Amino acid sequence: MSELIFGVNVPASAAGGPDPVDRAQAAERLGFDFVSASDHPCGGQPTYETWTMLTWIAAATTRIRIATRVLGVPYRPPAMVAKMAETLDRLSGGRLVLGLGAGYSDEEFRAFGLPAPSPREKIDGLEDAVRIIRGLWSEPRFTFTGGQYHVTEADLEPKPNHRIPIWLGAFGDRALAVTGRYADGWIPSLGHAPADALPAMRRKVLAAAAAEGRPPEQITCALNVEIHIGRDAQQQPDIVSGSGGEVAARLSGFVRLGFTAFNFMPVGESATEQMEQISAEVIPQLRAMR
Repeated sequence: MSELIFGVNVPASAAGGPDPVDRAQAAERLGFDFVSASDHPCGGQPTYETWTMLTWIAAATTRIRIATRVLGVPYRPPAMVAKMAETLDRLSGGRLVLGLGAGYSDEEFRAFGLPAPSPREKIDGLEDAVRIIRGLWSEPRFTFTGGQYHVTEADLEPKPNHRIPIWLGAFGDRALAVTGRYADGWIPSLGHAPADALPAMRRKVLAAAAAEGRPPEQITCALNVEIHIGRDAQQQPDIVSGSGGEVAARLSGFVRLGFTAFNFMPVGESATEQMEQISAEVIPQLRAMR
């Protein structure tokens, strides 16, 4: 049985609130397994660029893993992402989880002068990206021609000295199939994927893996979930809330569905206090329930 692993979101806000390094260091002290950050470089609110911020965090921590949740593939050529990822993983001592997504906001792409791919092109590009990144990490003079991206006799050195996990934020049928065929993890978000839809989506991921001859246990099923600890917390379908015991009980239902990793996004004014309560009240109970 896979060990449960727990992460926590680090906001990319540069508006003068909590320092992202302080948040990550607190997560490391509290025993979380990884920190993560989303990827929305365009917007009217001040934000840090995700990759640069996570690199800064990696330099200021020693144990906790660093996850992109998730990089929008259309923003960066996949071959360059392969190089960036190998470098950050190596310099951080093997702590990177590379999360990728097909791309969410067409408005953001257009604002940055990028073409807005069609839904089909986005999934084609996501598949191309994973295959190019894996190929560059493993083969010399790698050539690949996909629907959206290609490389020609490309060398990337050094190669990673271990398997860097790639997790995909996937929701539609084609994206779920790509996840099962090529990825190491699946990381949907509660709300974008309602709780009652998750079992069928997970089955599609695992069916695609089986068709490719991959053991299902090779794929980590992780869940992004907004969380609020407090007896006065209002119940909302997309937020797991309540006392520590109530939250642990609800999360245990996702564990029974096959999720072995959680990325928590604390809701409320005091995220650090929420992190402390999650660490002290929720995680021990969840592990005891297994």
